[in-house]
Amino acid sequence: QYRVDEKRVYLTGLSMGGFGTWSLGISHPERFAAIMPICGGGETLDIGLALRTRKDALRQLPVWAFHGAKDPTVPLEETERMIKSLKTLGSEQVKLTVYPEAKHDCWTETYNNPEVYTWLLSHSRP
Repeated sequence: QYRVDEKRVYLTGLSMGGFGTWSLGISHPERFAAIMPICGGGETLDIGLALRTRKDALRQLPVWAFHGAKDPTVPLEETERMIKSLKTLGSEQVKLTVYPEAKHDCWTETYNNPEVYTWLLSHSRP
């Protein structure tokens, strides 16, 4: 009913929503033009499972993750592990921005950054 460009559906979330972004994005990479998890983590096992049936879509999924280096709620290692796993399988459009002084709230700086929206809009599903 709404005029939606189905080739430009983006997924983002913060904290528990960041975990959800990782989970949903990896489980259904063909549905999204790009994902942007913020201070979340995920299960690398999900990446292994997705490789069985969605290998090409997962490798082509653009990911830009964000995390605060001093996050006491969700350790930075959660995001680093996910990024490393994607790069290991051959994903080339994966990047991580770490805010050296940020704690858990790194979403304010992220969502206030105009480059984020330029990056999102530069991607569309094939």
